[in-house]
Amino acid sequence: MSAIRVLIIEDSAFMRKMITDILASDSRIHVVGTARNGKDGLDKIKQRSPDIVTLDVEMPVMDGIETLERIMTIAPLPVVMLSSATREGTQKAVQAISIGAVDVIAKPSGAISLDIETIKQEIISKVITAAKAKISKHPPISQHALLSNKQQTYENSIVTIGTSTGGPRALQQVLTALPNDFPAPVLIVQHMPAKFTKSLADRLDMLSHIRVKEATHGELVQKGTAYIAPGDYHMKARQAGMSLAIELTQEPSERGHRPAVNVLFESVASLRQINKFAIVLTGMGQDGARGIQAIKKADPKAVIISESEESTVVYGMPSAAVKTGHVNQVIHLNSMGQTINDLIRGRGRNQ
Repeated sequence: MSAIRVLIIEDSAFMRKMITDILASDSRIHVVGTARNGKDGLDKIKQRSPDIVTLDVEMPVMDGIETLERIMTIAPLPVVMLSSATREGTQKAVQAISIGAVDVIAKPSGAISLDIETIKQEIISKVITAAKAKISKHPPISQHALLSNKQQTYENSIVTIGTSTGGPRALQQVLTALPNDFPAPVLIVQHMPAKFTKSLADRLDMLSHIRVKEATHGELVQKGTAYIAPGDYHMKARQAGMSLAIELTQEPSERGHRPAVNVLFESVASLRQINKFAIVLTGMGQDGARGIQAIKKADPKAVIISESEESTVVYGMPSAAVKTGHVNQVIHLNSMGQTINDLIRGRGRNQ
């Protein structure tokens, strides 16, 4: 297997050197060049034909957002953004993912991070994962899903969604398809660094008909609201009298993930007298599979949905979900929002 060809676009000479050394230390990666700004980067992409690009958000001449837009228009390929965790940095990073970037890496201490070496393994892992992503210039044609007609057992329902690589764009497509009178709360685990989930929630809230917010500990969930687990916190749903409340914890991470989809799903498994819907979208790894098994064991009538391989950026988590044998429907992303809305309202069509 040939090494992954990486181009580094970064305005700081120090950061270019550090990122080059980090990536070159892994035999699976070959750094084919570096660029000092977006304009230089676009020229180098034509010259070096990389498999993947790492792209700084803040740069002179042509910043990361404009550069990414050009890449996605001219020659789509996987891009991993590097961003500081400032408010502006996180907002631009989330915007970049919505444009087409595969993932984001938070610089540990600002634009020029002298301690970048502390996240060496994260950088290597995300570049290798992103290189497997499917990137297309044009979105696939929308497909109409065939839905199984599930009779609602209880008066109230809960929707839970787990996703990772490629998730922010997928979430945007799903949540913007839900109407403002959506009759259930939506709890979401997106693998993302701390501080970035707030910017993601704010952006999705602006674009969606339903309310979208970063979850807070102890709040009671409301119908027609989506709650995104804060980065570095597990999120659970628990019963509080006749209502449901959110519990945030910093219990140990699961295979490097906090929040973890398994933690959310397993908490939902213990809920009583509520219709359960669990959805697994694009992402690397197997997070969510164990939680699906817990949900189905506790409630065989729970509905489990997996995103189809065709529409995923990375077919890892959805594949692991399918392999549990508990997935009721495999749905193309273009039909996911309508599928969820129809099933929640009990008006799915028989196959």
